Amino acid sequence: MDEQKNVQLVQAAYAAFGRGDIDAILGMTSNDIDWQTFGPDELPTGGLRHGKPEVAKFFQQVGAAWNFERFEPQTFIAQGDNVVSLGIYTGTAKSTGRKFSSEFAHVFTIKNGVVTKYREYADTANLIGALSPSMSRA
Repeated sequence: MDEQKNVQLVQAAYAAFGRGDIDAILGMTSNDIDWQTFGPDELPTGGLRHGKPEVAKFFQQVGAAWNFERFEPQTFIAQGDNVVSLGIYTGTAKSTGRKFSSEFAHVFTIKNGVVTKYREYADTANLIGALSPSMSRA
């Protein structure tokens, strides 16, 4: 698959997320997808997951934890099998109503027309702060 098609696949996954169509996203991943969101144990959406069932659970955790007001991938950089998306998301933690905001870098590896690996890099301190009602934020 060429780099432009890889970018289009990633953009289609974001569009599916925006529609809440998690089945469509799972259809764009390999059966043995390697999916990781970096962060400490306090981050319910953090951790390493393998396979579509675990990624489906990740999206359930996202839905249970966050209300997104903005989820905006802004830049796409493709090289070979990799697509990096840079963007921003904002919203509130459902458990506390506290606001969060983070720039992000998402790294997708694509082979044979499906995502085989995903990594998310974001401001996890800000996300955890939104989940903690007692934490003071500047």
